Amino acid sequence: MIDRAFRVALNIAHTVRHRWRRWRKVHLHGVSMVARDLDGKLLLVRLSYAEAGWSFPGGGARRGEAMRDAAIRELTEETGCSASAVRALGTFEEVVSGSPHTAHIFTCITDNAPKPDGREVVEARFFPLHSLPHPLTPRTQERLAFWQDRSGAVKAD
Repeated sequence: MIDRAFRVALNIAHTVRHRWRRWRKVHLHGVSMVARDLDGKLLLVRLSYAEAGWSFPGGGARRGEAMRDAAIRELTEETGCSASAVRALGTFEEVVSGSPHTAHIFTCITDNAPKPDGREVVEARFFPLHSLPHPLTPRTQERLAFWQDRSGAVKAD
């Protein structure tokens, strides 16, 4: 019952946040962490709110927080995984909820098994690049292509 109430609250907060962004047009910064296990599989999460589909762990940076630190924090909060060999891949500009948004993309290695909290993240798993789950969100597809271009990873079919 508590988890269901928490998920409802997350959905409401998500809707309010997007409406606020459309109204304010504040430039935002967010992070995504492309995490791989020791076998090279990618870690993807499925959120209890937002658009349906699989995505990379990530979110917004806190005021004054370094983007690298935000990416590591989001990975840990969403999956319980730790990060090693963290590397910044770069940034790109996009629009999120009608507001300008700078996406900061990082990559890392983790040797932990993901443990989603069951509230914000309902599922977290590693997938081989040749067998990614469907659907990937459109933003995840963009970040995957960015990671592949910047890291020299083999393109998924």
